[in-house]
Amino acid sequence: MQSFPKPLTAKEELYYLDRYKAGDEEAKNVLIEKNLRLVAHIVKKYNNSGRDIEELIAIGIVGLVKAVNTFNIDKGSRIVTYAARCIENELLMMLRTERKQSREVSLYDPIGTDKEGNEISLLDIIESSEMDISDKVELNQNMKKLYQCVDQVLTPREQEIINMRYGLYNGRPTTQREIAGRLDISRSYVSRIEKKALEKLKECF
Repeated sequence: MQSFPKPLTAKEELYYLDRYKAGDEEAKNVLIEKNLRLVAHIVKKYNNSGRDIEELIAIGIVGLVKAVNTFNIDKGSRIVTYAARCIENELLMMLRTERKQSREVSLYDPIGTDKEGNEISLLDIIESSEMDISDKVELNQNMKKLYQCVDQVLTPREQEIINMRYGLYNGRPTTQREIAGRLDISRSYVSRIEKKALEKLKECF
């Protein structure tokens, strides 16, 4: 990890904050540079997230810049306290977004092809925008095929979870956490069953 400049003292911090408040953009750059060590310190807690450390630092710096831009000097607290929260929030927001995307990625996995050889996903079958007559006919055929595959290749537990997860049979799509609560099992177990079921559906298609 790269080395960072020493942080500002309370007196130096106040000096540069006053200058930045007066419109000195160079003072803003100093406030950012002198607090990079804080970013590195906070990022250490996220080393086990699987992300490259330099990438985490870049995300933390985004939070630091936001902190400098929005810090209210009249509040009386030091910017380092405020910046720490902003950096932490930026990192947590990134991780939450990635977790959400990882749960949704299975919707986009290809499970077959249409009449023109284009890949289709479960999302293509479950959701559709305005379509012409031929598209509607093809969608109905795919839906029929989907339900046949659900009945033929999935176990009762897999059917239950897939039906709840994607709102089949006119149901409401449900999160893995909600399903886990209803069935009194862990969310990770729901995830494993869903993944296995989707693999079976892909093979069926």
